[in-house]
Amino acid sequence: MITVVVALPLLGFLIAGLFGKQIGVRPSEIVTTAFLMISALLSWVLFIEYALGEHPTTVSVLGRWFEAGPLKVDWALRVDALTAVMLVVVNTVSALVHLYSIGYMHEDPARPRFFAYLSLFTFAMLMLVTADNLLQMFFGWEGVGLASYLLIGFWYEKPSANAAAIKAFVVNRVGDFGFLLGIFTLFVLTKSVSFETIFAAAPGLANKAIHLFGHDWDALTLACLLLFMGAMGKSAQILLHTWLPDAMEGPTPVSALIHAATMVTAGVFMVARMSPLFEQAPVASSVVIIVGATTCFFAATVGCVQNDIKRVIAYSTCSQLGYMFVALGVGGYGLGIFHLFTHAFFKALLFLCAGSVIHAMHHEQDMRNMGGLRTKIPLTFWTMTIGTLALVGFPYTAGYFSKDAIIEAAFASHRPGALYAYLLTTIAVGLTSFYSFRLTFLTFFGKPRWQDAHAGDHGHDDHAHADHGHDGHHHALDPHESPNTMLIPLYVLSVGALLAGLVFASHFIGESQAEFWKGAIYYGPDNHILHDMEEVPFGVKWLPTVLLLGGFLVAVYGYLVNPSAPVAWARTNPQLYKFLLNKWYFDELYDVLFVKPAFWIGRLFWRQGDQGIIDRYGPDGLSASVVAGTRQVVKLQSGYIYHYAFAMLIGVTAIVTWYLVGGVR
Repeated sequence: MITVVVALPLLGFLIAGLFGKQIGVRPSEIVTTAFLMISALLSWVLFIEYALGEHPTTVSVLGRWFEAGPLKVDWALRVDALTAVMLVVVNTVSALVHLYSIGYMHEDPARPRFFAYLSLFTFAMLMLVTADNLLQMFFGWEGVGLASYLLIGFWYEKPSANAAAIKAFVVNRVGDFGFLLGIFTLFVLTKSVSFETIFAAAPGLANKAIHLFGHDWDALTLACLLLFMGAMGKSAQILLHTWLPDAMEGPTPVSALIHAATMVTAGVFMVARMSPLFEQAPVASSVVIIVGATTCFFAATVGCVQNDIKRVIAYSTCSQLGYMFVALGVGGYGLGIFHLFTHAFFKALLFLCAGSVIHAMHHEQDMRNMGGLRTKIPLTFWTMTIGTLALVGFPYTAGYFSKDAIIEAAFASHRPGALYAYLLTTIAVGLTSFYSFRLTFLTFFGKPRWQDAHAGDHGHDDHAHADHGHDGHHHALDPHESPNTMLIPLYVLSVGALLAGLVFASHFIGESQAEFWKGAIYYGPDNHILHDMEEVPFGVKWLPTVLLLGGFLVAVYGYLVNPSAPVAWARTNPQLYKFLLNKWYFDELYDVLFVKPAFWIGRLFWRQGDQGIIDRYGPDGLSASVVAGTRQVVKLQSGYIYHYAFAMLIGVTAIVTWYLVGGVR
């Protein structure tokens, strides 16, 4: 069954990608979507068998990949409870995104290519989560990176889309370099890339040193830090996060897939899969805590001032990923995966609702040009409200069970950095509530601002209007509800956003967690975080709800009661506002530190090296010299007989002279 689950998206990619023009647009959409629906259904069957049932871990070997000395690597599909959870997340969201895209992309002429890329994206993620060794995981890891590059730059006619795709690809290569070094380190230590072998060797590697660059380093700490470097790139943690907001240049369904089910969840999954190693590397775990908490707070602050509806949700993703890594760092691996699971439903819901808003607004994305839409698109409004409540952690929604549990775990943990994480994640709750309800109020409440904005052509489009066939600048804008192909996924995801936490909390982190995971994630003998978090004070448990209410009230005052207040706040603190609006100036800093020096070095090698040395003195210079010489020689061919006779006379004279002077001894 697992082979079918993995193979169907690949088959859909091949059919739509190779034969899309021959079979047509509609068959390409139907084939890829149907295959993903079947794969999603089978994933739930596997989830019931492996996570909720008694089925033990299985590994299906498909064949030998390669051998290189002692290194033997198989193509193998590993299925356990952790894999089953990821299969449900990836395939369910991907299937719904495929269905949604039929309506959202209905005017795009390149739909077969789009659906082929979506299926390729899903296949790569499935290869990652079913891998039984690090090299196969890296194959899926890079496949996800390739597919994201293709989808972010899908509208390659737009320079901004091309730049965003390249940025995502390059930034992820930085993290992937660390991931590769981590794989190499583990191979040096264990002589294997197989999970079973590495995990079995992990206890014996504790406190073992590795000599590198003239120093002795703790081997597992170094390996885990390098692996986490890869996770930072894929999961957009601070310092390697800059690609994620720019990824909004891709179509909205792509944003939902990247942010909810694939790509960004890969790093979280990888750290959870490598839990036997991180349990033996407390220093690396503390780094994970600090980076995750900082990312959580940073992204929440930036989200408070963004005006593009998709960018607000993008920074929300970045912040929620920070929560997941805090959970992993304090040893609550099930907590991190639980939040990944619930987050997939409400974040996919929010992005697809944003796409429905953009669709209704003829591809307007600036929330300042919206307002009053709740009566125009009521179904989108209510489903987006459900997603917002789940995101902010409203009691008994999905986010309430997973996010609040992470905050409690951070408070209960005694690992270095945990208190720092508790403070920042708690503050982030209030910020999340504020920017989430700010988005809701700006988009759906107040007086309509879209009529004047539409007439003025602000040009905030998800794609060029001409590409989607909207002639919006020549008639009055009348927002309308999306078609059923776009609304049905919203209904399904709304159910998950409301009930996923309530239904599955006891399995992921509660009294049934041991039977649920069956060893798929590892808790060391000294790791009692799931027990300790149950004993935190009453105030710690309810403080996030109080901060949620506070953020809501501030948003109500600023965007419903007194709409002029946000402008006054920005004028009161202009430097802080600019700092947040410019995303803590990370892009500008990287431009100075890396981009401009890289271009300078490139121009130096191009002009001074390539043109100045290689072209001048190398093949080009040599060929130019030959051409110049032949041009001079050609001038001797004058066509006059007396010129040739004179040349012959000179030759005879030279020969006689040589014979008389040097030729006879």
